[in-house]
Amino acid sequence: MENELIKTLIIDDEFPARKLLSEYVSKIPGLQLRGTCENAMKAMEIIQSEPIDLILTDIQMPDLSGLELVKSMAEKPLVIFTTAYAEYAIDSYELEAVDYLLKPISFPRFLQAINKVSERIKARRKEPAAADPSPVKAERDFFMVKADYKLYKIDYASLIYIEGQSEYVTFHMKDKRRITAYYSLKKLEEELPSNEFMRIHKSYIVSLSNIESVEGNMVTICGQKLAIGKNYKDALLNALNV
Repeated sequence: MENELIKTLIIDDEFPARKLLSEYVSKIPGLQLRGTCENAMKAMEIIQSEPIDLILTDIQMPDLSGLELVKSMAEKPLVIFTTAYAEYAIDSYELEAVDYLLKPISFPRFLQAINKVSERIKARRKEPAAADPSPVKAERDFFMVKADYKLYKIDYASLIYIEGQSEYVTFHMKDKRRITAYYSLKKLEEELPSNEFMRIHKSYIVSLSNIESVEGNMVTICGQKLAIGKNYKDALLNALNV
């Protein structure tokens, strides 16, 4: 199993990009190129006809984008997005892409991404046959947020709490940084690992591990007092085994 080739498919509407990626794939012994496609529809035909382990796909393409292609697949191969546009990075992380390569792509950067693919495949092969039904920590220990025309990496370990403000949220960090972004608390509540973060109020999601005390309808977290909504208190106390 360890020596199996990684069956790879390239999807890009630009011939120079397909040619470059084909050359890169040919240089790595562990990869086996199964085809190159100029659009997502042709790629879907191949993916449905044979097992593909990895797709290298552009995002902006006619008819169906790379993001839409990945979202449409019930069983997804590993994905590396290759694009000239940085603004889709957040979407790619939500789709659990292995990596996000910005054009022009250098071979060292490509090789770095393939090493991540290899590690992901090794991790999958080591997983037990029967899935553990108990909650597990998310594979990633961070997420990306777009704010102020930049992409910010937010580590779970550094995040104290999130404050909702209408259509925006503010991420409060241990190092006193505050990052305000266009996001919703409801979406974050669904996406963040439930064993690490919990909503305690219509305006707050907190890091459970950073809670210092609970008194009445207030919680103290890293010295900051936050209100607990009456509809959330029982769940919070249960999560803290109180």
